Amino acid sequence: MPIKYVPFIPEPIEGQAVLGNFNRILKYKGSDDTSMVLQRGMPLYEMEKQETVGEDADGNMVIRGECVSACAYLKERGIQVDLVYIDPPFASGADYAKKVYIRRNPKVAEVIAQAEQELDIDELKAFEEKMYGDVWDKEKYLSWMYENLMAIKSVMSETASIYVHLDWHIGHYVKILLDEIFGEDNFRNEITWVRTASHNDSVQNYSRVKDYIFFYTASDLYPFNIQYTPYSEEYIADEWTKAPSGRYYKFENMLDPQNKMMAYDFHGTTARWRATPEKFEELWNAPQTEVPNSHGRIRLGKNGKPIKRCRIVFMDELPGVPINDNWTDIAYVAGRASESVNYATQKPEALLERIIKTSSDAGMLVADFFGGSGVTAAVAHKLGRRFIHCDIGLNSIQTTRDRLKADGAKFDVLEIKDGVQLYRNPVQTMEKIKSLIPGLKNEDALDSFWEGAISDSKLGTVPVYIPNLMDSSSKLLDVVLMNRIIHQAIPDLDTSVKKVIVYYIDITSEEEIRKFIKDDDSTTVDIELRDLKTILDDVVIGDYTEFHMEETHDDLYGGYAVLVDKFLSDRVMQKIFEFNEKARMSATEKKPFKPIEISEEGLELIEYLSVDCTAADGEWHSDSEVKIDKLGYVVRNGTKTKEFWDGTVRSDKRPLRLKIRNICGDETELEVY
Repeated sequence: MPIKYVPFIPEPIEGQAVLGNFNRILKYKGSDDTSMVLQRGMPLYEMEKQETVGEDADGNMVIRGECVSACAYLKERGIQVDLVYIDPPFASGADYAKKVYIRRNPKVAEVIAQAEQELDIDELKAFEEKMYGDVWDKEKYLSWMYENLMAIKSVMSETASIYVHLDWHIGHYVKILLDEIFGEDNFRNEITWVRTASHNDSVQNYSRVKDYIFFYTASDLYPFNIQYTPYSEEYIADEWTKAPSGRYYKFENMLDPQNKMMAYDFHGTTARWRATPEKFEELWNAPQTEVPNSHGRIRLGKNGKPIKRCRIVFMDELPGVPINDNWTDIAYVAGRASESVNYATQKPEALLERIIKTSSDAGMLVADFFGGSGVTAAVAHKLGRRFIHCDIGLNSIQTTRDRLKADGAKFDVLEIKDGVQLYRNPVQTMEKIKSLIPGLKNEDALDSFWEGAISDSKLGTVPVYIPNLMDSSSKLLDVVLMNRIIHQAIPDLDTSVKKVIVYYIDITSEEEIRKFIKDDDSTTVDIELRDLKTILDDVVIGDYTEFHMEETHDDLYGGYAVLVDKFLSDRVMQKIFEFNEKARMSATEKKPFKPIEISEEGLELIEYLSVDCTAADGEWHSDSEVKIDKLGYVVRNGTKTKEFWDGTVRSDKRPLRLKIRNICGDETELEVY
């Protein structure tokens, strides 16, 4: 339940048509609900610090939670951001998966013997795990985006800029939302990013190779540092002349293009010059001997007097070609790219480097509320900016945390206590929920709003509503959603239905919702509310670990070592079983079945270990950590090595707690005795 609601904008919305402009162009289902949500405000939840990485004096944050809730937290604390880049779901209808790699067992001697050899990635055993689904209908997506964009605007400074990255699926609709929220006058550019070359898998349409990035500002006052690209060889050959010294030069027209300047004589030539006499004299007296028929930086005609194209410009003194809004020089992140972090939808660092350099200055605060792989935060840190990374996905938080740690960044890892943390992988959880609700079955006669129905001997068919965990907008049961249930969903049911069950993850106020149901006399159907958390608690089964601690005399890695003897993960093993069964069914003589096999110790299922030597409870302090990459090499305290993992994590001080993350991202904390 939220602590309170924070207004989206400084002045409360008092009945005005918040979506008026948009509705005149495109009336869509759900827009009235969005107006109600905006009038209610942003839900503010308790924020819990999970970990402190370094001594963070700049307020850098990695936040697990939804965009709107994160913005409520920032606004409540008076934090304003100077630059926003977001790469939200594209409403593409695609499912995104993480490729999960089996690590190498440190107990196997022959694997250790291969430590000096570079292993082929294609030889690694791996399976895919669905992480989230970009599955939306257009109306729900637009309502969701409007709410998020209004929340983001609420925490932007007066000089802030925002870049919204989308593609052909929904970009043209969101452009209308952006015009209304930020104002058409504050639209600056529609940037086209040609992310890849044409491919030959399109047979009935042209290959789709570009994304769109919409650039808006909060006002007319905003930083804009022009970026440049090098001159092309073709341009140099066509426009520039090579001097004997090797320098390239060309001549610049110095006549006033608007014909407004007063004419004056310059060393024998009278004209309306674009430069002042003083500036021209500086060019006349500048040292330069490489260009023939010249005096200083001024080109002379056959009569020995300046001509209109008289200023001499050297290419090595110019920054290059100003960047325009068509970006063709930045490639997407290929699977084998050095910057790849094995994250679906990862964007290249060069893309964010261009945006951050252009629209922010050193020390400014850069935020990404759909942070994904953490590229925005990572690039912001490298460029000397402060950062906020926010994402609902646990995999995003873990990937970003590890990435920033390796870069030497200092930041806090925070979690919004809004119910989202109760599940780690919404795709898998949704697949299991039906089996965990007694008696729930599919019911073809029901609208898709209802997940299914329960058969009751007295009441007959009882429809059941379950919030879609892959759609964060349905997480909160509030008056808006209950109004939709009472006035849209229930009237569509058969008249024989006497009762419905409504599950929720989070609720604005149970008392408020029950009063709303009681006061509304439009239906006689009984509405039962149930807390989904009681079911979600049974979804994730904790991993089992056997370990022991030893005191060592290792000057390099510290005086204590925690040795992992055995590791069992029922969830990961179930995924491996499913993968093997699918591979067995599709095996052929040319491609025989090769199962993924896990050793009795199970250490191949471990991706990351950390020990806290500072505190026995509360927020985590990673005093020493080990991450095992997909090739089996160790990243020790953020530093890459060519060592294979030996089954331990070592520290200078005595460990109090041990954290282990399996290859699917589940983390388990254990006391060290």
